[in-house]
Parts: sequence; structure tokens; C-alpha cells
Amino acid sequence: MSNDEMLEELREIRKLLTPPPAPPAPKGLINEFVAFIAVYKVLGLAVAFILGIYIGEVIKALVGSFIMPLIQIPMSDIGGGVPYVLAAGPIINSLITFVIVAFVVFIIVKIATRLGIK
Repeated sequence: MSNDEMLEELREIRKLLTPPPAPPAPKGLINEFVAFIAVYKVLGLAVAFILGIYIGEVIKALVGSFIMPLIQIPMSDIGGGVPYVLAAGPIINSLITFVIVAFVVFIIVKIATRLGIK
């Protein structure tokens, strides 16, 4: 292989390794907004935040209405008091709320994916 051939080969390798230029900034408010959401992963962060809040509510209801009463039953027997009654209402309410919120977030993510927002 001659020097000219090696030099040409190195030029081709350099072209392949050079990153392409950045795409031009989108024009228009809506396109800028979509680019902002895509670049900063705002949609994923929002989904995690919203679902985290409601999962926390489910856990809070589970602990307050089920786990703590189970712990308090032996305590009430020792003190001679009436055993604590388990309450399923707050747990069911929290679960239903979580499922509704998760479904709405799912629909929003599905629409955003169809619009090209990831």
C-alpha cells in the first residue's frame, strides 16, 4: 500500500469518526416545547413523580389501616382494651385512585409517543 493510499484511507476514517453537525434548533413555540420535553426527558420525570406520589399514598393507607392495627391488637389485649378493627376503606380508596391516575398517565404517555415525544 502506498503512502497516498494510506493517507486517503485515514481521511475516510476521519470522515466516519467525525460526528455529524447538530440539527438546527426547531422553529415555532410548539416545536421548541416538544424538543424541550424530548431533550430533558420531562415526560419520564413527570410520570415517575406522579406515580411515586400515589404509590406513597397506597403504602400510607396500607400501613395506617392494616399493618399498624395488626401491631396494636396484641397491645390492646395486654392493656385490657378492645382490639383495633381493621379498616379496608382507605386502602381500597388509595388503590382505586392510583389505578385511575396510572391509567390517565398511561394515556398521556401513549399520546405523547404518537406525537414523537419520548
